[in-house]
Amino acid sequence: MTEPHSPREEEPFLDPADPQDAAYLALHAERAALEDELTLQQQRQRFGSDDQEIASARATESSLLKDLDRVLTMIRAAEVRRQQPKARRWQ
Repeated sequence: MTEPHSPREEEPFLDPADPQDAAYLALHAERAALEDELTLQQQRQRFGSDDQEIASARATESSLLKDLDRVLTMIRAAEVRRQQPKARRWQ
């Protein structure tokens, strides 16, 4: 399995001082943190010995998946805005 690319590798011209770029980088940082936490919860389910711990990990995983979906949707929207800065905005 390959390691996911960071936004810096894909777009070397990101400026952390620019508020839009900083927000974009923050979304990718949040995505990475959520993916790490998901991995931990999946390992707790797989290797846990206590039924309560496994159930807790399953519930936490479900919540994290919802958060990850939200962040990925925001990243996709930010990428579209970056590619089409003058595109019409639907309200």
